[in-house]
Amino acid sequence: MKWLRRILCVLVMLVVSNLVAVVCVLPLYRKTGEWQLPLAACMLVLLLILILVRPLGNATLPTRRIRQLAAGAELLRLFLVTVTLDLVSALWFLMLLTPWTGADGYEMGIGWLVWGGHVLLIVAVAAAVFWAGMIRVYLTSVQLGLKHRVLAALCGWIPLLNIWYLLRIIRIVSDEVEFETEKWELDEARAESEICKTKYPLLLVHGVFFRDFRYLNYWGRIPRELQRNGATVYYGQQQSAAAVEESGKELATRIRQIVEETGCGKVNIIAHSKGGLDSRAAIAHQGMAPYVASLTTINTPHRGCIFAEYLLNRMPQAARQKIADTYNATLRRLGDPDPDFLAAVTDLTASACMARNEETPDQPGVVYESVMSYCKRAQHGKFPLNMTYPIVKHFDGLNDGLVAVDSAKWGSRFTLVEPQGRRGISHGDVVDLNRENIPGFDVREFYVRLAADLKARGF
Repeated sequence: MKWLRRILCVLVMLVVSNLVAVVCVLPLYRKTGEWQLPLAACMLVLLLILILVRPLGNATLPTRRIRQLAAGAELLRLFLVTVTLDLVSALWFLMLLTPWTGADGYEMGIGWLVWGGHVLLIVAVAAAVFWAGMIRVYLTSVQLGLKHRVLAALCGWIPLLNIWYLLRIIRIVSDEVEFETEKWELDEARAESEICKTKYPLLLVHGVFFRDFRYLNYWGRIPRELQRNGATVYYGQQQSAAAVEESGKELATRIRQIVEETGCGKVNIIAHSKGGLDSRAAIAHQGMAPYVASLTTINTPHRGCIFAEYLLNRMPQAARQKIADTYNATLRRLGDPDPDFLAAVTDLTASACMARNEETPDQPGVVYESVMSYCKRAQHGKFPLNMTYPIVKHFDGLNDGLVAVDSAKWGSRFTLVEPQGRRGISHGDVVDLNRENIPGFDVREFYVRLAADLKARGF
């Protein structure tokens, strides 16, 4: 059925491109007085409009975004097919209608007029199909990202390269449609089981230099996936950059607020990067142990970063202070009450973390666990992680672009997320910061399994 509809769509586009100019537009054919021909042409145009609006017909894809994404990919496929066939028809029309020999000036003019109108209509139809598909894809795709959108715009002006990149876009979008559809169907099949409905709610704690913005989620698509599978999710809401102890105080206030307002008794903390250090400080130094069932740290530098210490020691004092002042002033405008760039960075150094570990013991009654991922090559991390990866590797060894694997090990259970194939999992990938579907690592499903495991153990 899918291929039959696709063939019919191509036929409609070809007929409109090749015959409407002859039937409706050109005065030569209006003199015939055949009212049936313009009527048929109008019906064909209406069919073309219907195809542009609903190229997939009554598709049973699960969400509006996925349907629009699939429709965009389908229109781009139809564009490639019809443009190829239209080029052949334009050449044929040229040979047929242009009187090469034995023609007077009037006949020659009519021939070129017919062919010119035909080409203009081909261009108009092709443009309509192309932009109807491309606009859909640009507005709805997550996996294209900024890079592919910019490169597609640049390659569009280069013959042959534009076709190659258009095929690449179609492949990326088609893979996204397939992946997201399977993800939706999986969630629908297990919806009643609520596998992420833990005894205690989940508290997601962000890392350094980020905030919990409402419409720009630090955790990407993870919270929605957890909630779809039964989880109750809260956010740490600490400011973006501060000393570990100060952030720990903010988290303690947040935990008390959640417990008092909901009566949940405790929370399960899932903390990324510096957020894991902040959470440990809240539990050990702010009396939060009775209110925390478990702490799972994600790519947290428990033993610090040697490279951070090296950079701080090598950077001139004036430069450090200038960067800190600029950052602090910017984040105050974004809502941080008292950001402290230098305190946050200093607390991530190896010496500061080792000293703090002596003063921050794990508390009885709280389950401590840790997760870590790593990159295999620098290009596996988005900017600036692709630049920091070789530096961190030189000082700290195997890393995710910022944190070394050995630094992240903590608690009674340690999980190392192994990259599948050649693709690594960076410091940002592990919290879905880039919203990227990584082959061999479904980040959303990873957190679903993490929450399901907490539920199974009574947390």
